[in-house]
Amino acid sequence: MKNFRSHFVFNRSQQNGIFILVAVIILLQLVYFFYPFSSEVEEDPEHEKVVLQLQKEIDSLKQVRSQEISIPLKPFNPNFISDYKGYMLGMSLEEIDRLHEYRAQELWVNSAEEFQEVTGVSDSLLKILTPSFKFPDFREGASEKNKVSKKAFSTPLPKTDLNAATAEELQKINGIGEKLSARIVNYRNSIGGFRGNAQLKDVYGLSPQVIESLLQRFEVKPSAVEKLDINAITLMQLVEIPYLNYEQARAVVKYREEVGKIESFDELLEIKDFPVDKLDRINLYLTINREN
Repeated sequence: MKNFRSHFVFNRSQQNGIFILVAVIILLQLVYFFYPFSSEVEEDPEHEKVVLQLQKEIDSLKQVRSQEISIPLKPFNPNFISDYKGYMLGMSLEEIDRLHEYRAQELWVNSAEEFQEVTGVSDSLLKILTPSFKFPDFREGASEKNKVSKKAFSTPLPKTDLNAATAEELQKINGIGEKLSARIVNYRNSIGGFRGNAQLKDVYGLSPQVIESLLQRFEVKPSAVEKLDINAITLMQLVEIPYLNYEQARAVVKYREEVGKIESFDELLEIKDFPVDKLDRINLYLTINREN
């Protein structure tokens, strides 16, 4: 108890300091409660004038913009919308860029629904623009001699040989850039040329969607290289196939010696550690001669 009371024993100087501190605290509390502080900040008349002027200009621009949209547009082909025209129509930069990227692939928008699907414009803007869309009708006003046959459009264009395609030609496919085109060419050279479309699956970074687009313009032409008979091929010839290593090739030869003759490629699936997932590509190099 004696030690506790010692905490409250102050000398004369300390007592005066405590008294002054308490007095200051009380004075500040009185000022806080009774002084008429104003919560409103005096506004600068010049600043307020500038704000009002800017607001009027914004309202004026909105009104002009609204009138531009409400004015009936002349018929136009949406495939040829420029940056400026797209902006004046109310399209965003992203929507205009999507249209230009689509057209860069030599593709055409043929309906209002397809225009929205490509650009991503809102339903409200599409409703405003649709009445002015004018898609070309090749048969309209044409003579019998000049009419375009539907059959001409349905006939697919001849495809280019994938083994003769250059990196620059491959880059015209959407999704294939400089690195991926170089990768395709390098892989093609490493295996001595493509023998089938299935080999595109082995090119790193080439997605199924891009492969599908690629095969719309290119194809692997029939190769003059003959397939080797799996029952007559040597071990070293098997090793040269891109999808077999030495151990796998030796296992195939050993299995052939055990069974006498391989009758079906399905038998290869019974071989331990055989690359089953690559059988469709291995078949491009091998055949089974059933005459012997």
